[in-house]
Amino acid sequence: MLHEFIQSALLFIEGMGVWGIMFGLMIEVIPSEIVLAFGGYLVSQGKISFVGAVVFGTIGGTVAQIFVYWIGRYGGRPVVEKFGKYLMINKHHIDVAEKWFNKYGTGIIFTGRFIPVVRHAISIPAGMARMPLGKFTWLTTLAVIPWSILFVYLGQMLGQNWEHIDEMAGPYVRPVIIAAVALTAAYLLYKMWKRDKRA
Repeated sequence: MLHEFIQSALLFIEGMGVWGIMFGLMIEVIPSEIVLAFGGYLVSQGKISFVGAVVFGTIGGTVAQIFVYWIGRYGGRPVVEKFGKYLMINKHHIDVAEKWFNKYGTGIIFTGRFIPVVRHAISIPAGMARMPLGKFTWLTTLAVIPWSILFVYLGQMLGQNWEHIDEMAGPYVRPVIIAAVALTAAYLLYKMWKRDKRA
């Protein structure tokens, strides 16, 4: 049943082209990696352009996170815990994301997008902490752009075999995760240095 639902969603995306990619990412009914990789497949078929897939993928991915931000800001943790399952966010995701946000601050909005578990829910504590929406949107967009480029590119390279995106993405995603963790640690050290300097 789930497979049929995903297939129907992908047919909807294919019919709408780049707009389908944007809406598919906005409503988050299936993981962004799948939507973007499918977009890459459509690029390989000449149905949409690479730039169009990346641009609309970035818009959709960013808007989706703004929605989650608003839920955290205006609904708080109880609402998120109750309805998060519809966004593929569970209590564990929220706990980890909140811990990282409290520890590393707003900079984690960028680096956290590349770290498993954290990336799924990092917008929630940002909303709960009432992080300025402009700054949140800017950092989120900066992170979504390379993510969109990577998965659209891999989907294009795979072509008809785009469904094997998990196997293909592994060697590319692992260095990104390591770099994100390193940047997060560097950001924390910078904050500590700046705090000590002021003291």
